[in-house]
Amino acid sequence: MTNTTWRRQRRQQEQGFSMIEVLVTLLIISLALLGTAGLQAYSMRLNQGGQYRSLAVFLAADLAERMEANRPSAAAGGYVLSSTTGAAFLAGGNAVSTACVTGACTGAALASDDLSQWQNAVATTLPQSSWSVEQTVNGAQSTYTITIGWVDRRTNTTNAAADASSPVGSNAAGTGEKFSYTATRTFFN
Repeated sequence: MTNTTWRRQRRQQEQGFSMIEVLVTLLIISLALLGTAGLQAYSMRLNQGGQYRSLAVFLAADLAERMEANRPSAAAGGYVLSSTTGAAFLAGGNAVSTACVTGACTGAALASDDLSQWQNAVATTLPQSSWSVEQTVNGAQSTYTITIGWVDRRTNTTNAAADASSPVGSNAAGTGEKFSYTATRTFFN
């Protein structure tokens, strides 16, 4: 084989990329980009769920610290709340109390003020929120159990009212999963 024949055969083999190779490459790149976008969307949903959990922990600690600061009223049961939902609290026209901000007040009034501000914070920061604060007295020991619940969007959903009869909050746009955080604080009188 001569040198010229060899070059001619090599040129015929190296004609460049065919249209099929270019389309296959574009398909592979497109699928990789779609996968990356899906992973990013999933990550953002999980990040939102983590934020709700952090807020619930912060709100429970906030109420526990308010109880600690007003220990006589806490020991007397001034911070007990029956099970309440954020929608019911906000619909009830409960304005945030500021009675103890400008002047002196009693321990019971401070407890009422603390609960008003705390409930408003829970109702406005967590979607489809619910809460309760229970007290158990055992001699000189008083234990409060703070339970905060919310509905996290695991699928395509909006923050509408939860279905109380089901472990899954539901609405017309999809479903969400109910989560709760429980904290306890013990006081010695």
